[in-house]
Amino acid sequence: MRIAVYGGSFNPPHLGHAEAAKTVYNELRPDLFLIIPDNIPPHKDMAEGSPTAEQRMELCSLAFRDVPGAQISDIELHREGKSYTADTVQLLRERYPDDELLLVMGTDMLLSFEEWYRFEYLLHSCTLAVLARGELEGDVLREHAAYLTQRYGARIRILPHEPLPMQSRDIRERLKLRLCADLLDDRVYGCIIRNGYYDAQPELSWLREKAYAYLSPKRIAHVAGCESEAVLLAKHWGEDPEIAATAGILHDITKKLDFQEQLNLCEKYGIICDNAELSNPKLLHARTGAALARELFGISDAVYEAIRWHTTGKPDMTMLEKIIYLADYIEPTRDFPGVDALREKAYEDLNAAMALGLGMSLEEIRSHGTEPYKDTVEAYQWYCRDQ
Repeated sequence: MRIAVYGGSFNPPHLGHAEAAKTVYNELRPDLFLIIPDNIPPHKDMAEGSPTAEQRMELCSLAFRDVPGAQISDIELHREGKSYTADTVQLLRERYPDDELLLVMGTDMLLSFEEWYRFEYLLHSCTLAVLARGELEGDVLREHAAYLTQRYGARIRILPHEPLPMQSRDIRERLKLRLCADLLDDRVYGCIIRNGYYDAQPELSWLREKAYAYLSPKRIAHVAGCESEAVLLAKHWGEDPEIAATAGILHDITKKLDFQEQLNLCEKYGIICDNAELSNPKLLHARTGAALARELFGISDAVYEAIRWHTTGKPDMTMLEKIIYLADYIEPTRDFPGVDALREKAYEDLNAAMALGLGMSLEEIRSHGTEPYKDTVEAYQWYCRDQ
């Protein structure tokens, strides 16, 4: 049996890793293809904020799922100390004593191979499968491979490969800047965002695509308008516009769900509803939306609370909470008596705008013969104190 072994920290596993694995499969056609995340890499420290080895295994399961025959191995997770390749190969040799092992690596690894721990044992136990980047690099590899073959009896196969220009180190830094969705498998990126690995923040275009899938078509224009208004208000009042955009994009994510679906989410997330909320299902989407957004996208507490209170309001709201409440009210598609005055007030005095908007909301609710929700009444009283 032919067994290919592709190890690394995979921190995170990116599209370049997956393309390399596909090259390995196409060139070698292994019967078993082991992808082995390091537990403790021997040659470098794990970057601060990195996922655990188990979490990187989960990312690898997503990243390599389309590679034929690929299996994610936890062989290094069960060993203490540094994850030396020689120790891993020794274990594999014990499991597969008569099978061919092909150790996958890049050019730099082959050129420094004599510095590896127990490198002569590896040369004796494995065939090295080296991914060459371009013809010039192939010439360098062939020269070094000939040297290793002559001196140590190494068995080396050079695999032609056109790598994607990306490195995990750069991706980790760019994830903090709302970049790199295009360099990662979509499920890998979603998992990173959901769990907050690497202090990653979602690209807003990616977030829109995911959030809009939960909306009815006619609501998308409103949500897009709320986002744009929230960004303008944030810039005007000194709030982070990208955080405001995130809350704007996600604020109505459960709006289209019917009453029973809302109740199902309340049960799932442990949301306890009072009688007023149960008698007015429109109130529930802010609470379920905040909870679902946290589950899907790992939103911050600040964004969670802004979504949570965007419908009813409450006393003493944060700047972001007020911005999302008002952006939802005055975004460009809104057209009702008094909206222009409310828009103007939102850029003059946020608290006065809250008092005006809450008062308009109470007036409308009462005009339908409905008793206003207590949080809205209390919020209105709060913001009217200094008016």
